[in-house]
Amino acid sequence: MPLFERLPRGLKLTAAGEIFARHVVTVLQDEERLASELDELKGDYRGEIRLMSVEGLSAGLVAPVIKEMILLYPNVKMVVKNGSSSQNAKAVADGDADLALSFSSEHTGDLRRCHLGRFGLGVILRPDHPLACRGQVSFAECAAYPLIFSSPELTISHEMAPVIAKHKGPLKVLLETASVDLAKSIAALGLGIAFQTRLGLESEIQEGRLAFVPLKTSPRAFSELSIYVRSGRSLLPALDAFAGLLIDELGRREAEEAQKEIKVL
Repeated sequence: MPLFERLPRGLKLTAAGEIFARHVVTVLQDEERLASELDELKGDYRGEIRLMSVEGLSAGLVAPVIKEMILLYPNVKMVVKNGSSSQNAKAVADGDADLALSFSSEHTGDLRRCHLGRFGLGVILRPDHPLACRGQVSFAECAAYPLIFSSPELTISHEMAPVIAKHKGPLKVLLETASVDLAKSIAALGLGIAFQTRLGLESEIQEGRLAFVPLKTSPRAFSELSIYVRSGRSLLPALDAFAGLLIDELGRREAEEAQKEIKVL
């Protein structure tokens, strides 16, 4: 059966080619697992784990997990890259990454979701901002100040869309950006209010550079963070361990989030 279709601008996989490509990736990953298990028997495991993360989570969420991983597998090389949620999920589905952290990605048959964490949306602003002392804040209250929005390529833009659509008054949008770090920096300068989850703000909150206030919506607005591996893949021992550590860390963060939500209510 033909694997490629010749087009004026190059080659395209046929349906049979796509099936064959998925099979090849599975075979190569199984071969990698075999080699790693044999190395582990010799006490000389030196594998590599490729993680695709979303911007803003590497320092606060991924770094502590890598620290624990080094204690278990000191010779494992970690390769961490940032991408959008859809890019991260696609990298795993295509076999270009071992693990993906993605917000609300479409769950296709090529992916297996290992964990799903739900984190409430909120506003980030300077600690001395008039709204920073509130237990919760509505979008209407935020609309009285300059706003920082995420551009459409970020998942939070779609999660905030229903909230924004309900507001009938005027809005002053100071900035629209795909950079989480830029949004945090502008908010820290006191120039506007940005929207995201508490994840990735740990150091800024601890150092007093930013404050996080839950966004009051009905129903409560959440962002879903998933951990994905490739469907049908047998995980390497080190990858299985790393995924477990990441799941435990996300679970701990969810529990902390729930406690904070209870205090607010």
